[in-house]
Amino acid sequence: MRKAIYLVLSLPLFASCEQNFLPKPQGYNRIDLPTHSFLKLAEGYPYTLDYSEYAQVEKDSFNLTEDTWINLNYADFGAKVHLTYKSIDGENIDFKSLSEDAFKLTAKHQKMAYGIEEAILVTPEGYVAVVAELEGEVPTQFQFFVTDSTQHFLRGALYFNTAMKNDSLAPVIEYIKVDMAHLMNSVKFLD
Repeated sequence: MRKAIYLVLSLPLFASCEQNFLPKPQGYNRIDLPTHSFLKLAEGYPYTLDYSEYAQVEKDSFNLTEDTWINLNYADFGAKVHLTYKSIDGENIDFKSLSEDAFKLTAKHQKMAYGIEEAILVTPEGYVAVVAELEGEVPTQFQFFVTDSTQHFLRGALYFNTAMKNDSLAPVIEYIKVDMAHLMNSVKFLD
């Protein structure tokens, strides 16, 4: 009789041991991305462009003497696109030195990058755009410049204000890259 009672009481224990338990993989927060929508940059700059309506235009605080430098602040994503503009005069500031500086700034990330892919594009306005996509745990994942090579040079770089791993930021990076591609294609330099 005792054996029968022990057997009846131990059956649920044996039955529960048959379930396979698998731990859940570590996940990341869900990021809801809005549809792409763009605004025209206000007047007062030697260039015009379209920027995301989800970014706020801010005066650049790094170099206050440059009134044509701006940041596109994606506050909801903790990201900024730094835009720096230089006028090419051919004497003090020339295309060669500006493009070399842009390539040097990108190359500084080679130690941490898994890879850097560069491409040369032509915008609808006929300007040359050079794009650099950086892979790995780097502070900037996307850089570019747009120029007419005779008078105007606009450089942009995407930075995040977070220490998160880039693979968890991948959807946001891809989203902002689409915005930046639209921005580059909408650039018009004013004479």
